[in-house]
Amino acid sequence: MQSISQRSGVGRHRKVNIAQTAKGRIALVTVAAGAVSTAGVGGAAAAQVQNTPVDSVKTQTTDFKQVSKTSPLDQVSGDIQSQIDGAVATTPQILTVAETKPVQNLSEQLNTAIQASQARAAADEAARAPSVVRPAEGTFTSGFEPRWGSFHKGIDIANANGTPILAAMDGIVIDSGPASGFGNWIRIKHEDGTITVYGHMETLDVSVGETVHAGQKIAGMGNLGFSTGSHLHFEVYPDGNTAVDPVPWLEERGVSVS
Repeated sequence: MQSISQRSGVGRHRKVNIAQTAKGRIALVTVAAGAVSTAGVGGAAAAQVQNTPVDSVKTQTTDFKQVSKTSPLDQVSGDIQSQIDGAVATTPQILTVAETKPVQNLSEQLNTAIQASQARAAADEAARAPSVVRPAEGTFTSGFEPRWGSFHKGIDIANANGTPILAAMDGIVIDSGPASGFGNWIRIKHEDGTITVYGHMETLDVSVGETVHAGQKIAGMGNLGFSTGSHLHFEVYPDGNTAVDPVPWLEERGVSVS
């Protein structure tokens, strides 16, 4: 009986745990597969980077802000310097003033300046003044024509007694006073040699040798001499000797009397 039992022990095989063996193999396969998968993904990524064109790679730019390296001590020094500069800018400046010297001949200089100003004013007034004017305002009553058995060598302009009589042009007075037939007369010689005659005046405002200007009052209208009413008798002698009709002579110079 004992021998049979021993033979039976020798022939028996060891029991294998199939479940544990299968689990170990599955775990090994899983780790291997994971390693292969990881390697495949890495290789694919590397291949994609190698195959991607350079132009398609996006570059990311990072901005860096420069940090001030100024220390707090430098900032305080700068503030103090700014305050000093502001104080200097607002500090009153001392200006150098030239020494005042008395002006020599001040009175003479003032007189010269006044005379020059008066001369300029006179020249300006003369430039703006008309060169020929109507000798008097009033009604044209008689012309250059035969009259009463003689020749009337001028024209007559009637108006109230004392009406201003004006110099027809610039010139020099060569006669001023009583005259036969005129009561009073005035004769003026002008720069071009023309002589103008004014008669029958009540009053005379200029004297012989006086320089007069066109439009200047020389007398007051009257009724003296051989006259039938208050008027101006006006004559023109272009050459100084021969009388001409004053109407066209004045009209040629832009003045109308009729």
